[in-house]
Amino acid sequence: MAPAVKNIFVLMLENRSFDHMLGFSALTGTDAQTGEPTAVRGLSGSEDNNYGGQAFRVNQQVSDPMPVDPGHEFLDVLEQLCGGEALYASGGTYPPITNAGFVSDYAQSPKDEGDASGEFGQIMAGFGPGQLPVLQALAGSFAVCDGWHASMPGPTWPNRLFALAASSDGLDHSPTADEIIAWETIDGVSLVNGSIFDALKGKSAAGWRIYAGDDFPMAAALKGVEVLEIRAFSEFVADVARPDYPVLFTWIEPNYGDVLGNTFQGGTSQHPRDTVGGGEGLIKATYEAIRQSPLWESSLLIVTWDEHGGFFDHVSPPAAAAPGDTTPGSKYNQYGFTFEQLGVRVPAIVVSAFIPPNLIDHRSYDHSCIPATIQAAFDLPPLTQRDRAARSLLPLCSLERARTDAPNALPSASAPAARAVAQQPPSPQASVDSGSLPVFLQIAMRHDLALSPPGSRPAILARVKAIRTRAQAAQYMAQVSAKLRAARAAGAR
Repeated sequence: MAPAVKNIFVLMLENRSFDHMLGFSALTGTDAQTGEPTAVRGLSGSEDNNYGGQAFRVNQQVSDPMPVDPGHEFLDVLEQLCGGEALYASGGTYPPITNAGFVSDYAQSPKDEGDASGEFGQIMAGFGPGQLPVLQALAGSFAVCDGWHASMPGPTWPNRLFALAASSDGLDHSPTADEIIAWETIDGVSLVNGSIFDALKGKSAAGWRIYAGDDFPMAAALKGVEVLEIRAFSEFVADVARPDYPVLFTWIEPNYGDVLGNTFQGGTSQHPRDTVGGGEGLIKATYEAIRQSPLWESSLLIVTWDEHGGFFDHVSPPAAAAPGDTTPGSKYNQYGFTFEQLGVRVPAIVVSAFIPPNLIDHRSYDHSCIPATIQAAFDLPPLTQRDRAARSLLPLCSLERARTDAPNALPSASAPAARAVAQQPPSPQASVDSGSLPVFLQIAMRHDLALSPPGSRPAILARVKAIRTRAQAAQYMAQVSAKLRAARAAGAR
């Protein structure tokens, strides 16, 4: 049997559906359950959505970056999955899913000033074979899960919480700045049963570590995660090269780029308003650092995306077990969602020296499989009913001996041939309440509180509460970044 997994690494990127990234990949391999030849559940080319009397078919004319950010809030996903007339009754069952509303929802996405492209078929586009050389090489070399879904049909933040806590504490939407301020701001976001970080701290002094591509990783919003415990991703290669790397679980976040301008450009997250090239480079760097380290034969790497970002996927999401730690209508439960429905499919690749090549797993997974896998590896109890019901990834490590044919390096991360689209950032006077910006603002506030004298807390809280525009947020976050870098330069961690 394969030796025990001692180091679990997770890299979570942003906002891409399975069909958008791998639907045209034509990947074939071996079924993880039956051992028979199989292929990924990708696109035939005939899938479409109808809007305004026109059929918009899946295509390979990807816009990179997208001209606008496709909708992916709770109501957007409701329309994408169930159609424009669908309604969700608070505390009720999710409506029947047809996957027929992606184009109609995208047609209503807020447009940048001057954008009149009207190319609604962009939301149906997917990358072709060879356009994502890093991702497709990794998927073909190890295990690709084509039944991995976002943990709820909604946006980034609740889905990332599920990856770390098998719950979002009832949160079913992107929080506003005021909600973030009220969300236990001094100690961080606190979930009823804690997070996997809390569980690992009780298991080992070196239970977990976070590597971040920028100053404001989303995991830093959680209670128990201290700012100077977070390491820059630039340190990752040297750290994992140490034979005594002590960390059980390593969480890796990308650089989110220009979050203040809402373009996300210049990052590595693969947000739709940025290109995919930076994320391809991050996947390559992460894999190669582990592959070429002494940890290779004791490690498991999971690469996935938090949610689908509004892009089309043809597979209907299945039902799910509710976490059981909140009830509809609880404090952060805006739509009364019961969490008994998974979200849209996202790509997920599982990497280990003990996973056979070209493995394709058609079984159902969601982000709660991440804590479930950590719990199985390190003998920890489940956090909620969701991860109690979730499937561990450890059985994929089925080889008796470590592979000698696993690639030492992945192909170069090249920009795919895609239509470049000009973008115009929002006005500096635009509201701070959009997308994930309130979360980044809360993380900046937590950093500020941790790096300032205790007597500064009332003034810091008052200042953040008064922030209403992107210009004000930019000024504040720049000041916090400078304070953080000065603390790191002084030798603090």
